[in-house]
Amino acid sequence: MPDISNAHSERLSVTWWGWILPLVAAGLLAAEIHMGYPGVRAWLPYVVLLPFTAFVMFWMGRARVRVTDDELWVGDAHLPFRFVGEIQVLNAHEKRPALGRDLDPAAYVQHRGWIPMALRVELTDPDDPTPYWIFSTRSPEKLAELLRARSTQGSSQTAPGT
Repeated sequence: MPDISNAHSERLSVTWWGWILPLVAAGLLAAEIHMGYPGVRAWLPYVVLLPFTAFVMFWMGRARVRVTDDELWVGDAHLPFRFVGEIQVLNAHEKRPALGRDLDPAAYVQHRGWIPMALRVELTDPDDPTPYWIFSTRSPEKLAELLRARSTQGSSQTAPGT
């Protein structure tokens, strides 16, 4: 069996052009505050707002999607392959209703608006109240194929009578 410990791993980070508008807005807000307060307080908004904005942008992109030897990890949540059910690739048009009117409130969602594609993974664990996961990914077809392959291997290894 091939080693899949690094079969898929991605960080859902904000692209570089997604940083421009928030940093410009923070700079403009700092400049507006600067104009209203002379002296030492004039530079304080730049020291506070620009690093804070950079921290928020970095924090928003800290989520990871990865496949280990026996589990799917999305952020801090993990799902053993034996509980992976039907997998559906959602494009931008399908993702909108799936995250809106069709969303089950008990579903696990890891959505990043700057990533147009997502996966919907049904859970087959009868003890888990979560019916499915929806999460953003940049390579949904590759990840879906990998999950299908791993879930069928996992179900054949845990079949009754083995």
